[in-house]
Amino acid sequence: MKRIAIAMAASAMLAAPAFAGDHGGHAKSHGDAHATAAHGPVADKVIKAQRKALAKSTKGAGFGPQSPRDIDAPAGNNNRIFNEAPASTAMNLCNIHFHKNAEHKGGEFTTYAGNGDGHGYLSGYKYNGTLTAAELAPAKHEICPSAHGALSSGDTIEVHYVHSTADIKPGPTLGSCLSESIGNPQLRVETQVYVLVNDKHALDFGKLTKHKKVNGLHQPTGIPSNTGTPVQYEGSTTGPGYNEKGSPYQVSWSVRPQVAKVDINTVGKWCKGNTFNEDHAHGVRNLVQNKNLLSTID
Repeated sequence: MKRIAIAMAASAMLAAPAFAGDHGGHAKSHGDAHATAAHGPVADKVIKAQRKALAKSTKGAGFGPQSPRDIDAPAGNNNRIFNEAPASTAMNLCNIHFHKNAEHKGGEFTTYAGNGDGHGYLSGYKYNGTLTAAELAPAKHEICPSAHGALSSGDTIEVHYVHSTADIKPGPTLGSCLSESIGNPQLRVETQVYVLVNDKHALDFGKLTKHKKVNGLHQPTGIPSNTGTPVQYEGSTTGPGYNEKGSPYQVSWSVRPQVAKVDINTVGKWCKGNTFNEDHAHGVRNLVQNKNLLSTID
């Protein structure tokens, strides 16, 4: 039993940065020499070099399809098939966290935020629409501050509601999706992109992330139901730690194409205390464009 516990702990440690993207985002990279705030966004050649390194490290290695991707582009050449995870209503919610800017591209979030710092920050995709001056008014307090900055009105976030077939309860990191009994559960991520507005009449993030047991399973009860039919595809875990290497974790994704507005002040309140010990936005993995690393969206 002790040996199993050690193996599970190691598995959880390996898995955690896959979803908590910035935990794995500071590895040595082609962008290190330029990836400081003082130098601004890294050059296109840095992102190109990261994509080249990803292609090289995964070629012939047998990796399955990767994430994130453009959900409006269905083509993919990766035929390493795995069983699609059940509907999230037949699984346990195990973790909720969010990334600053959308990791996925498509629907109402196709505006490129830029190359960022080369480690997953200030990159990704933003809401395409326009907001009013009132919605863009600055919050009175810092919202979810971190070493990479706080959130601001008008920012886009991508929220991952992670589900597992293991018999677990919701908690911090991907380690909460595993159990001693099942170290390789099926995983599904219900994904919703939000734009932050300074409007007390907008959605309440506390309600959007509420969860309770439904028919014996831990379920999120606040995911919007009016943001379009989710695009479903087979992929992997994300996070900038995988910009130059493949993720070995298999995930079924459900990504809603439309954006919902959320009151930025309620996001700040959530960051001050929640079941998942989340207090800031995570970084994003480069959009996967190599068709050999993408599944076909049916």
